[in-house]
Amino acid sequence: MRSMPLLTDAHGHLQADRFNDDYQQVAQRARDAGMVRLLIPSYGIESSDGAFRIAPDLPWADLAIGIHPYTAVADAPGRAALLQRATDSRVVAIGETGIDTKRDFAPLAAQIENLEAHIEVAAALGKPLILHCRSLDDGDEAQRQLLATLKSSAISAPGGAKAFGGRVPFILHSASGSAAYVEEALALGGAVSISGLAFRPEESATGEWVRLIPRDRLLTETDAPWLTMPGAPDPRRNEPANVGLTLAWIAERRGEPVEPLARAIAENYDRIFPRDATLPPRLELAL
Repeated sequence: MRSMPLLTDAHGHLQADRFNDDYQQVAQRARDAGMVRLLIPSYGIESSDGAFRIAPDLPWADLAIGIHPYTAVADAPGRAALLQRATDSRVVAIGETGIDTKRDFAPLAAQIENLEAHIEVAAALGKPLILHCRSLDDGDEAQRQLLATLKSSAISAPGGAKAFGGRVPFILHSASGSAAYVEEALALGGAVSISGLAFRPEESATGEWVRLIPRDRLLTETDAPWLTMPGAPDPRRNEPANVGLTLAWIAERRGEPVEPLARAIAENYDRIFPRDATLPPRLELAL
């Protein structure tokens, strides 16, 4: 029998500069902590290149490529070429992309255009979107715009679900917002991923609505190297190995035992992000 829960990090940026010198050691620490699933998403052209660069060293991990709303303008000239790489068998999702009105890095119109381009690729390939969404504190402009864009997109159009074979078409990465927003995203068929952001006082609503997420549409993540949660060994740099802290936080608020919940989340990952049969199989979810 296993002595530790099966850990899943559905969003860890091991290609980030802060991991340049030790990403393999970071990944091994995660494995030693019980990690069985790891998705390395991109947030722009440079980070997508970085994800492909480290992929051969981490054959058990998966990739996602996309352009973050922060760089919707800066990366626009190379977006089409980048998204063509989404056909690579190692890429299981499109993103991260989305809408962010908390910081003024790109005009909202450019963010929407960027998001729509990613939605088209996701629908064409049947690979789910990884969605970033942040508003100013106590605001919901970004959440409202994200939902409106999804509702008017190929994902919600007649036959849109067919492209995903009944699977989840998008994931709210590091989910933030009200219960109403999360419930509406769930009604559209999405999944919800919880990160260390949930520990922040301004995100207290998460502790309430985390109980509402259907078990089969729940994921855990770190968003490493960012969003370090209380109790992590190094508050200056988050790592995938720390995801167990978030798992325990979720289990406590849902009133569920940790280990069965952890297994369910790993199984959710496999269902949401199926791996190409030409690649080595994922790590076994041993009993």
